[in-house]
Amino acid sequence: MEHPLSQFRYCPKCGSDRFDIHNVKSKQCADCGFVYYFNPSSATVALILNERNELLVCRRGKEPAKGTLDLPGGFVDMSETGEEGVMREVKEETGMDVTRAEYLFSLPNIYVYSGFPVHTLDMFFRCTVQDLHHFHAMDDAADAFFLPLKDIRPEAFGLGSIREGVKKFLSAYTESGTIQD
Repeated sequence: MEHPLSQFRYCPKCGSDRFDIHNVKSKQCADCGFVYYFNPSSATVALILNERNELLVCRRGKEPAKGTLDLPGGFVDMSETGEEGVMREVKEETGMDVTRAEYLFSLPNIYVYSGFPVHTLDMFFRCTVQDLHHFHAMDDAADAFFLPLKDIRPEAFGLGSIREGVKKFLSAYTESGTIQD
């Protein structure tokens, strides 16, 4: 894959096309001196279990990976914490209110949005919700349902970081319902 900085031809500060590689993580403008560091965008993923050890999964309603399984989540907004972001995304995609969001782990990802590769850092949260019985698919989720942990096949999840996160979650999940590090 092409280096992400190659997507940026013009200086975002002054618009000059004399915007060249500075080092492996940045470009610098020869006209105004601005240095742009390419860093990942923050994204969240919710792991929500019900009392029967079933995981809430969604079916993607949009590209990328339309029609494949996913977990509730999405990009963190400006001035929002990871916890606030996962709470908002769960509400937008399922209508459920998160009462507790516990950070578990993170994974890097490349999310192709409108043909543009967005490098993300996906933060996985174990979420407790107010009401596990009243939810419905909304926003970019075409469907939402609980799936028994024993029936989850990571390869059914269309996004790489979600697939790897599901594997990590399942391997760490024990009979007692706790995550082991």
